[in-house]
Amino acid sequence: MISPQTKHFDYIFTGAGLSALMTVYKMVISGKFDDKLILLLDQNPKKTNDRTWCFWTENQTLWEKVISKKWYHALYADQHFQRVLNLTPYSYNMIAGLDFYNHIFELITKQKNIIFLQQKVTGCKEIKATVEVTTESDSYTCDQLFNSIYDPVAINKNTKYPVLQQHFIGWFIKSDEDFFNSDQATFMDFSVPQKGNTRFMYVLPTSKKEALVEYTLFSKHLLKKEEYESEIVKYIEKLGLKNYQIVEKEQGSIPMTSFPFWKNNTKNILHIGTAGGWTKASTGFTFSNSDKKSTELITFLQTQTDFRKFHKKTKFWFYDLLLLDVLAAKNELGVRIFSALFQKGKPSLIFKFLDEQTTFFEDIQVIIKCPKWLFVKTLMKRFFLKSHPNKSL
Repeated sequence: MISPQTKHFDYIFTGAGLSALMTVYKMVISGKFDDKLILLLDQNPKKTNDRTWCFWTENQTLWEKVISKKWYHALYADQHFQRVLNLTPYSYNMIAGLDFYNHIFELITKQKNIIFLQQKVTGCKEIKATVEVTTESDSYTCDQLFNSIYDPVAINKNTKYPVLQQHFIGWFIKSDEDFFNSDQATFMDFSVPQKGNTRFMYVLPTSKKEALVEYTLFSKHLLKKEEYESEIVKYIEKLGLKNYQIVEKEQGSIPMTSFPFWKNNTKNILHIGTAGGWTKASTGFTFSNSDKKSTELITFLQTQTDFRKFHKKTKFWFYDLLLLDVLAAKNELGVRIFSALFQKGKPSLIFKFLDEQTTFFEDIQVIIKCPKWLFVKTLMKRFFLKSHPNKSL
């Protein structure tokens, strides 16, 4: 049992975001870590609805209790065509941040071996076989550390791996009358002006009167808040909705990169979440990847102790890298790539590919729908860079 005087732990989590909370939750339900003292450190108390996660899945998941809405049909559109996608056998799912936090903390606060402290982490260092973590008010040691605090400095300095951002502002709105088709999400609507970037809208209706309307970009640089919100207003007007109120807002920026975060892992320090490359690099989707990675980590911890052995690079890492190379060089071509996939492609196969579950034969079926000259050219540049490591793209 943890007392207020406890300073040494088996495991410390610096940052209590999605990946950390998923991992701790699975530690508890596995029943394999009841004898381990676990500390979570985060300056955020996790008491507000600060984000929304969406993901697609073929089967029921561990998170059914906190899924607030499922859709089985989704609209994809650009300036030239629209297509309603039948997602079967997949569903597209929404989880509100606060629902997720409450669900996790309801369980972990009952555990005598786990404690959450609202403190800002200021540093960590390895001292022989232990790791020391300092906060603004205290210091702790542990046998092994899971870090999910993202440090963009080293990532942005690198010239070998492009870094884009999936950045967005969303409005949760409520109309005065029935307006939305609550059975259909707008997955990506590229009909908005691209302005030299990859820009699209999400519309996620939770009822006939309520929806999240979100303006999203894949690009290198953020916009002023007014530009996001101006585009949201224009889009709502284009939809034909006149009378509505803004209930809540969300804003975020997710790094999109194939940077090899795992190379920063040591025997006793593992970087997880965005800090560990758990975000899907080509789309910015985080929930599904973190779910899979945290499950793999629970299995790993029961048989392994050297965190340098945890990561395994797959073919999808390279696919993501090529797409990011394209978008970094020609950001405005994003709509052409995604439209090539969704105009005629089989939705279930595309989602299976994006979920990194396809065979190599299925990969080819998806990839051949993309603009071939673009990716061949990018592939050649990437091989040139590999042969000349001091060059940059």
